[in-house]
Amino acid sequence: MILVLGLVGFTMLMLVLEWVRADLVALLVVVVIGLTGLVPSDRVFNGFAGNAVIAIIAIMIMGAGLDRAGVLALTANFVMRMARGKESRLGVVINSVVSLFSAVIPSQALAALMIPVASRLSARTGVPLSRLLLPMACCILTATNTTLIANSPLILLNDLIASANNNLPPGAHTIPKFGLFSVTPVGLALALLGIFFFYFFGNRLVPEREDPRLKVTPGRTESYFADTYGIVGETAELTVTAESPLVGMSVGEVEQLHDAPMILAIKSGNEARMAPPGDHVIWVGTVLGVLGPREQLAQFANNQLCRISFRMRQLGDLFNPSRAGISEAVIPPNSRFIKRTLGELHLRKRYGISVLAVHRGDKVLRGDLHDVSLRAGDTLVLHSSWRDLARAAEDKDLVVVTDIPREEQRPNKLWQAVGFFVLAKCLALFTNLDLSVAMMTGAVGMLLTGVLNMDEAYQAINWKTIFVTACLIPLGWSMDATGTASWLAQEVLLHLGHAPHWVLQLALAVLTLLFSQVMSNVGATVMMVPIAISVATATGGNPAAYALIVAVSSSNTFLLSSGHPALMMVTGPGGYRARDFLRVGTPLTLAVLVVTLVAINLMYR
Repeated sequence: MILVLGLVGFTMLMLVLEWVRADLVALLVVVVIGLTGLVPSDRVFNGFAGNAVIAIIAIMIMGAGLDRAGVLALTANFVMRMARGKESRLGVVINSVVSLFSAVIPSQALAALMIPVASRLSARTGVPLSRLLLPMACCILTATNTTLIANSPLILLNDLIASANNNLPPGAHTIPKFGLFSVTPVGLALALLGIFFFYFFGNRLVPEREDPRLKVTPGRTESYFADTYGIVGETAELTVTAESPLVGMSVGEVEQLHDAPMILAIKSGNEARMAPPGDHVIWVGTVLGVLGPREQLAQFANNQLCRISFRMRQLGDLFNPSRAGISEAVIPPNSRFIKRTLGELHLRKRYGISVLAVHRGDKVLRGDLHDVSLRAGDTLVLHSSWRDLARAAEDKDLVVVTDIPREEQRPNKLWQAVGFFVLAKCLALFTNLDLSVAMMTGAVGMLLTGVLNMDEAYQAINWKTIFVTACLIPLGWSMDATGTASWLAQEVLLHLGHAPHWVLQLALAVLTLLFSQVMSNVGATVMMVPIAISVATATGGNPAAYALIVAVSSSNTFLLSSGHPALMMVTGPGGYRARDFLRVGTPLTLAVLVVTLVAINLMYR
C-alpha cells in the first residue's frame, strides 16, 4: 500500500510539474509496478491490449476517415446555411454541431478539426473568432459524455470496473459494465447545459476583442503582417548582381546582416522555392523574395548592390494567394515540437515553412526566433505554400488554425466513411461484441475501402494518449489489488462517514475535477474510480453511480486553459487570457457539477 501511494504521489507530481513527458512518466510507473510485483509480470502490460485502448485507437482512425471524406467541410457549409450570418444563431448552431460530433469523436481531435471551420465562419460573417472558439471548446467537453466512445475516461471505466469486480469482498454484488449509450441521459443533459449556458450567458461572459489578429484569413500578406504582428512592409524581389557582397553567403548569414529583410522565397537558375533553408548559398543572379518596409528594402538593395523590383515578376507564382500565404498554427499538447527551439526544428529545410512570429499569452515574439523554445498552446505565424503546410500538418505536431484553401481529399469516399462509422455504432449497440471489436470493424472497413491508407491511420493515432492510458491502467489495478483504494475510502469515511450520499458524491466529484485541472483526466480517473467504488461499497451506495460521477467529473475542466488539450488549443487563436477562463469556467464548472450529480442520481434512484 505504501508503494502504491508513493507511485500515485509521484505520478501526480510529475504530471503537474511536467519535468518529464507524461507518456514517459506512465511508462516508468508501469515498469516499476512490474519490477515490484504489484501486478503479476504476465499482466503488467495487458493495458496495451485492453478493450479501452483498442477502442480508442479505432475511434481515432474513424475520426480521421470522416475528416478525409469531407464531413467537416460539409459541416461548415451546413452551419453557414443554418446561421444565416446572425451571431446568436451562429453560436447555437456551432455549439450544437460540435456537441453532436463530440459524442463520437475524441475531444482533442474534434477541436483540431473544428478550429479552421470556426475560422472560416468568422471570416465570412464578421463575428470575432474570440466569440466562437471558447464556447465551442467548452461545448465539446460538456457533450463528450454523451456516449461511451469519445471520452477516454468513460472508455476506461469498464476496465476499471472489471478490476474492481475481481477484488470485491465476499457477498458483494458484481458491478455491471456500461453499455454504449448507458451514459446518454447524463451526457445529453450536460450537452444541453453547455448549449443553453452560452446562448443565455455567452454575451456577458465570453470576451469580444476586435483584434485584427483574430481575423485569420489566408492569402493576405503586407496588411495582415502589419496589422497583426507589427511586421510592417511589402514584398519585393532582390536580384543579386555579380558585384554584390551577398554572393557566396548563405541565407542565414544574410538574415544576420544589419537591416536585413525577411527572406521568404528564393530562385536560383530555374529552381524556385519558398522558405529557403539557412544553409542555402546565394550566387550571382539569385532572386530573393523579401519582406520589409519599402525604404529599408531600397536601402538594403543599394548597400548590397542588388537590383530591386516591387513587382513580383519572377516569384509571382510562389506568392499567388491561391498557392501560398500567411497562416497561423497552434502547438498542441502532444506535439514533438514542445521544448525544442525553432532552430533545432529546421522548419524551412524540412517543410518549406518560414516562422515570422510566435504569439504566446499577451506577447508577440518576432525578429530572431532561432532560440525560441516552443510551448504547448503557442501560436506560430507561418509563411509557406499551402501544399507544404498541409504536409507539415499531417504529422500532428501543429494544428493549422487558418482555413487554408484546399480541396476535399476524398469526397468520393463520403458514403463509405459514414457507412462504416454507422456500422460500428450499430455493432456496439445491438450486439454483444466488445466495444473494441465493434469500433475496429468500422476502422478496418474504412481502410479496406480506401477512405484512409495504413500510413494515414498510423498518423491519426495520438500515441501519447495511448501510452498514458495503457500504462496507467495497471496503477488502478494495483490500487484495488493491494487494498489501497479500500484504505483511502476508510479514511474518507472517518471524516464523512455520517454524511448523506450526496455529500460523499460531491466530495469525490470535486476532488476529481480539481485533479483533472492539473493532470490528465485519464490519470485522475484511474486514481479516483477505485476509491469511489470502495466508498460506495462501504456505505451501501451504488458503485456504478459513484464510478460514473468520477468519470464524468474528470471532464469538468473549465477553470484553466491547461486543464484540457481542447481548451489549450483555442487559447492562442482566440486571444484568451487566464481571467477569461475563470470568468467563463467558474459558473460553468458549478453548473456541470450540479447537473452531473442530479442526473446520475435520478438515473440510479
